[in-house]
Amino acid sequence: MARYRIEEYVRWEDIDAAGIINYQAYLRFFALAEAEMLREAGLNYRFLFEALGIWLPRVRVECQFYRPVKLDELLVVEAYSSRIGTKSLHLDFEARRRGDPELVASGKYILVCVRQIDFVPVPVPEEIRNRIARFHEPPRKA
Repeated sequence: MARYRIEEYVRWEDIDAAGIINYQAYLRFFALAEAEMLREAGLNYRFLFEALGIWLPRVRVECQFYRPVKLDELLVVEAYSSRIGTKSLHLDFEARRRGDPELVASGKYILVCVRQIDFVPVPVPEEIRNRIARFHEPPRKA
């Protein structure tokens, strides 16, 4: 299977007073990678919301920081699915400077599949399972 990859520069609004990337900025990078990975799998938000009638709210967001990153550095963010449960989807992210194998940050989202009308959890549709399969990678053992 393959990971989805985006490249994005660290922008002025991403840095803090110390001149390094603010921890919150990684959520922007991860959200961009998530949206584009889903789009590539044929699961853009419009399709999820209008055709499938579901939302995918995050119930858990994790981020681990390894190295500081500065303004205008180009980051490569890889996104993949590490688990598809009965009613949830786990998305994992790894961020590196372009051309550098060292991680600068990693993250994980746990999304729950819910009905739009009442936010009641429902099983992850087969269509999502099938389309996201190309970006699925089992979690690494610790």
